[in-house]
Amino acid sequence: MPNIRAVLFDLDGTLADTAPDLARALNRVRAENGLERMPAETTRPYTSSGARGLLKVGFGLNPGDENYEALRSRFLDFYAAEICVETCLFEGMAELLARLELDRILWGVVTNKSERLTIPLLQSLQLATRAACIVGGDTTSRAKPHPDPLLHAAATLRLDPADCLYLGDDLRDIQSARAAGMRALAARYGYLGDGGPIESWQADAIIDHPRQVLDYL
Repeated sequence: MPNIRAVLFDLDGTLADTAPDLARALNRVRAENGLERMPAETTRPYTSSGARGLLKVGFGLNPGDENYEALRSRFLDFYAAEICVETCLFEGMAELLARLELDRILWGVVTNKSERLTIPLLQSLQLATRAACIVGGDTTSRAKPHPDPLLHAAATLRLDPADCLYLGDDLRDIQSARAAGMRALAARYGYLGDGGPIESWQADAIIDHPRQVLDYL
């Protein structure tokens, strides 16, 4: 992939393993409602979809359903209060970021997680001041799979979208990158969601470990 000048990362399931903290928040809401704890292996695949995905698996609710907004608010309050207890970078990610900085390749975060959660989380991971851009799910009027967040990131970096590479673990990440005119890598090590087989996402390539990003730069 010639001429790549910036690498952009999805957050949940790509840059960091946030599943344990999100699962704990979900289980606290379930406990308040007299429900048993759900095991991590059940909730983990839904993590990339945030509150929407976790309330779906935890309560069988979708946006617009009765009680959805109340449960969503409670879930987000629990999560915000303990946003980085067990969350950590995926193995090899810290080394990848350091290598990108050494090679003077910009990197940033583009996520559907709201800014009020994204920024404190990146601050807790000591990444907020290192990222060249941070784009949350409410930074632009439309979130992924629309291209707007990635186009906003490219504009912030003063780069052509074609000079950027996006790494994500969900189908909508690849769809967003394609629509924005960026190259896209799919992270098989992530949560993968419910977008069907990763081989069908039409990413430029699939990687099994963060360090493999370097193979394409």
